[in-house]
Amino acid sequence: MRQSIAIAFMTGVSMFSTHANAQVGPEPLFVVPEGVQTRWASSENFKGEKGQGGKVNAGRKGSACFPLKAGEHRTLAEVSGTTGIVRRMWVTIPDRTPQLLRGLRLDMYWDDAAKPAVSAPLGDFFCQTLGKMATFQSALFSNPEGRGFNGCVPMPFRTGMKIEVTNESGQDVSMFFYEVDYTIGDKLADNVMYLHAHWRRENPTTLQRDFAILPRVKGRGRYLGCVLGVMADMAKYFNSWWGEGEVKIYLDGDEDSPTLCGTGTEDYIGTGWGQGPYAHLYQGCNFADGVKNHWGFYRLHVPDPVYFHRDCRVTIQQIGCWSPETKPLMHGLGQPVYKAGKGLEPLDFGPEGKLGGYGLFERQDDWSSCAWFYLDRPTNDLPPLAAVAERIAGLK
Repeated sequence: MRQSIAIAFMTGVSMFSTHANAQVGPEPLFVVPEGVQTRWASSENFKGEKGQGGKVNAGRKGSACFPLKAGEHRTLAEVSGTTGIVRRMWVTIPDRTPQLLRGLRLDMYWDDAAKPAVSAPLGDFFCQTLGKMATFQSALFSNPEGRGFNGCVPMPFRTGMKIEVTNESGQDVSMFFYEVDYTIGDKLADNVMYLHAHWRRENPTTLQRDFAILPRVKGRGRYLGCVLGVMADMAKYFNSWWGEGEVKIYLDGDEDSPTLCGTGTEDYIGTGWGQGPYAHLYQGCNFADGVKNHWGFYRLHVPDPVYFHRDCRVTIQQIGCWSPETKPLMHGLGQPVYKAGKGLEPLDFGPEGKLGGYGLFERQDDWSSCAWFYLDRPTNDLPPLAAVAERIAGLK
């Protein structure tokens, strides 16, 4: 007998279906699940072993952190031969430059898989894009004072897990503090899935080719959401609005047209008529620089699940809007700008062009994303994480 238990972590929505009497995911506060044990991996107990924490310096804070030199690789947590759920992760480092936020790589492996299910820059995995830190709180990620990375996305495993960090930044990290909080011995239902994360960037995007937030993944799963970073091309489009593009989610065999289609970039994160800085449980713009036209924003599909049974692909268009202020500037630059729509029809921004004060046009900007999703298998067929030079190019 299967039973859906609607006990949520922070949200009022259960993320897992369970067998009767076998709670999976965050339990009611007043229940201790039979056979489930709590473990923390940290610099005071790297392997999370029972009775082995805090032994350095007679237990007087002898190993609160570790140095991570350029090129060095470190295992943060590892378990084998048991089921479990990673329930919380926290990291802080003293130097939070773009080179480190994008140059530190997190890899997570489930069930002794040879390929990581999660492979992403440290900052982007924790919902901090463009190599920037921002104070915010959401249902799954937070940065309380702009100095710490927190995540509470449940990450189940059936036979083991391994979480690693690699310093590809070219700079030494003097102090790497962290915790991986997890349980072992959890009773997992057959339909419990594995967390995956995929990062990518296009600089610039291609005209009329939608940016792939999540390239097509095969299997059964749930698209959990994404964080997006945009560095708009001010040299070509000045301070014109860049966010008219629609999010499109292709499900279970969709090809030319998607089943799910949004209405605009700021619409996707629950606001309208542009966007400014804000942070809510399931959507927000946690970084906004209107002077440079740089933006970081997120959407978490927790109350509005996106399920797929065969495959899934998520894209967003690069479409802008000119205004009475930016139209003459774009005309004066003398570079072709194309009307939004089929084909590439040049726009005449001159006085004889008779264009209205506002209108849509195709753009090319610098876009990056980290997408989180659950899948019914511990590996995926997506490309490996891009090289560090591509991840940090142009970030300041």
